[in-house]
Amino acid sequence: MLPQLLDPRPYFADLPDPRRETQNKLHKLHDILMIVLCAVLSGVEDWVGMADFAEEKEAWLRGFLELPNGIPSHDTLSDGLGRIEPTAFQAAFTAWATAALPGLADEPIRVDGKAVRGSRDGANPAVHWVSAFAGRARWVLAQQAVAEQSNEITAIPDLLALLDWQGATVSIDAMGCQKAIARAIVDAGGDYVLALKDNHPTWCEDVRPWLDTEVARGRLPVLETVEKDHGRIEIR
Repeated sequence: MLPQLLDPRPYFADLPDPRRETQNKLHKLHDILMIVLCAVLSGVEDWVGMADFAEEKEAWLRGFLELPNGIPSHDTLSDGLGRIEPTAFQAAFTAWATAALPGLADEPIRVDGKAVRGSRDGANPAVHWVSAFAGRARWVLAQQAVAEQSNEITAIPDLLALLDWQGATVSIDAMGCQKAIARAIVDAGGDYVLALKDNHPTWCEDVRPWLDTEVARGRLPVLETVEKDHGRIEIR
């Protein structure tokens, strides 16, 4: 069940506008932000589509935006959003996203890393993000960029620091199976489910005999799924 979305305008109202005050500055940053947000929530994935969305929904948008010079072009949308300081935007977005949920108690949260589709640019590698996804609400609560010369292991603690995990159950794949990450979740009041694979061979050797024994004795339930993914059969 999706959370009840709150009006995003108060959460983004104080974002500083980094653009210079010139006669070419025709559109308010707040209007640009709200157009992009509404378009993305409606499933639009590119700048031209966002501008087309705004043109089609102009009458509706004028009900809560100023739009002093009409609808911004797709280039203006891209340029305006690209100039916003990322950390400030992240803080505003996280505050808005988490406000839509009454709390994370008993909420299953999945932390996972993904490459942003279409973000590879020539010699520049694709942009990677680590996201916290609320399972029942089907809602992304927060995201943290993975630095170019880094990996998810270093980005996950930064993501964990953004939210209040009191009562939440956090699941992470094998990349996040680290003592420091488990400790950070517990210290924040949450519980964790971490995947253990052969990237930790010593831990696997210690755990596998115990796990096999417990399963054989019927003390642990087992769920096996078989599905086709990326052209291969996956058994989990």
